[in-house]
Amino acid sequence: MESFMQFISDNLLMIYLLIFTVILGFEVISKVPTVLHTPLMSGANAISGVIIVGAIILIRRSASDDMFSLILGSIAITLGMINVVGGFAVTDRMLEMFKKKKK
Repeated sequence: MESFMQFISDNLLMIYLLIFTVILGFEVISKVPTVLHTPLMSGANAISGVIIVGAIILIRRSASDDMFSLILGSIAITLGMINVVGGFAVTDRMLEMFKKKKK
């Protein structure tokens, strides 16, 4: 617990920045019209891919006894993969709407 509190105190500015970006991102995304949501989701898939690569690098470079980094990296990989798979499914469904129907 003491190492966790030390981590918090060392990275307090980054934690505030993370909280601010989450709130700002939620506000920006909630104002996007429905028509633009799916194309923006396709772009978010690329960002999630970068997050997945970063999480893999985090896991590879962390020590085997550093449970905080390992758990954080695993959560990032899991959530990133959910976002990528869901985004591609929605994009594929959207593209199906533009195909001509067979008679």
